[in-house]
Amino acid sequence: MRPIQPQTGTGTGTVTAAGTGTVTANRNKSRRRSDLTLPLPQRDPKLAVPLPLPPTSSSAPSTSHQQTQQLSFSDLDRINRIGSGAGGTVYKVIHRPTGRLYALKVIYGNHEDSVRRQMCREIEILRGVNHPNVVKCHEFYEHNGEIQVLLEFVDGGSLEGTHIGLEAQLSDVARQILSGIAYLHRRKIVHRDIKPSNLLIDSRKNVKIADFGVSRILEQTMDPCNSSVGTIAYMSPERINTDLNHGQYDGFAGDIWSFGVSILEFFLGRFPFAVGRQGDWASLMCAICMSQPPEAPPTASRDFREFIACCLQREPARRWTPNQLLHHPFITRNNGGQREVNQNLHQLLPPPRPLSS
Repeated sequence: MRPIQPQTGTGTGTVTAAGTGTVTANRNKSRRRSDLTLPLPQRDPKLAVPLPLPPTSSSAPSTSHQQTQQLSFSDLDRINRIGSGAGGTVYKVIHRPTGRLYALKVIYGNHEDSVRRQMCREIEILRGVNHPNVVKCHEFYEHNGEIQVLLEFVDGGSLEGTHIGLEAQLSDVARQILSGIAYLHRRKIVHRDIKPSNLLIDSRKNVKIADFGVSRILEQTMDPCNSSVGTIAYMSPERINTDLNHGQYDGFAGDIWSFGVSILEFFLGRFPFAVGRQGDWASLMCAICMSQPPEAPPTASRDFREFIACCLQREPARRWTPNQLLHHPFITRNNGGQREVNQNLHQLLPPPRPLSS
């Protein structure tokens, strides 16, 4: 077969390979030549990519759909009660089809429709939380007028009443809690009730932040949260006394204060303020709002004392963020960190108050 010569002049030439060739000399005149053919290109089977077949009615359901079916409320059996508080009761339950253990939190109260819808929206958002240091929220149900939340079961229980006198161990606990807080804060979630009883540990020494019954999802345009929920013993001064910090409350900084109080309590083996944790409201308010923030004892390392001071600043703006605290020497040195702390890190915020000798 002779090659097709390109046309000259003002006309254009095109070739269509469909068993016969069509040559268009110009827009008004065309002719058909049955003797002109072009071979179709041969496809290399090795380069062929099959198109996905459309789903059929007999296709297997997705993993998420299977999980939703597996976690049906009717498939749960209560084993025993593992905790209770002002907001509800937590039960250890077993999922019969799989034999897996979960924690089922039953939230007290017959809430108004608007409140119930808000709670369900927040729980729905929390179902998307997925971090190794945050208790997983699997499902929620509305049963007999109550909201019931199915959570990850943590077999070691809470850290309430735990004394962690070794700084290396406490550093690892602090690192895990900070990792969970940093994850939540990136997602605009403020916990607002960080305390030892809401910090759980499993048999593999994984620490997880629990109990989002009082948490709130913060949007960029929302007003600073000023709710009175939470445990007063671990609340920051500006949250208790609205006259402090010009009446502004930063929930993210509030979580850091609560974290610092909890870590210091673990180290001391007692509530770090001069009054008891279960004291009356007025005594706690005076101790938290009017006295100097508690400090780590002189027997502790310099790193730990400074770490606590970076958390327990009366002015919220002076408290370090979770990411900054994760780079503090108390965390990096005790956890085998490969990177040295940037010398400029201490200049990101005003330095903490001088440590007493």
